[in-house]
Amino acid sequence: MKRLTLTIIAVCICFALKAQYNKNIIIEPVLKTDTTSIGQKIIYPNFQDAEVTISRITIQPGNSTGWHKHSIPVFAYILKGNLTVELENHKTLQFTENTSFAEVRDTFHNGINKGKEDVVLIAFFMGEKGKPSSVHK
Repeated sequence: MKRLTLTIIAVCICFALKAQYNKNIIIEPVLKTDTTSIGQKIIYPNFQDAEVTISRITIQPGNSTGWHKHSIPVFAYILKGNLTVELENHKTLQFTENTSFAEVRDTFHNGINKGKEDVVLIAFFMGEKGKPSSVHK
């Protein structure tokens, strides 16, 4: 009887959570991962003054971000174009329009637009107030 009661409560909670959204709302996960794009485990820092920054970044054709690294978790979604990311070990990663990824951590990398149109991405920086989101080489 106790098991049946717990099962009924769990089912009711699930329905209540689902009911929080209008049934006409479409929720599509764009990224669910526990590693970065090169397999590093994602680690959330424990900051005294945590701060999330969301930036829209546009890289024009033939341009790059310059070599830099992040010591914080950074996530990105490519709105437009194709992004090439070179790593310091000479490995190259490709990210296409409408894809998302967890950026590499503590690894120098350079984001390059090798295409003929702008690369536009949204980046989510999980940082700390007053601290830079990246370190340049």
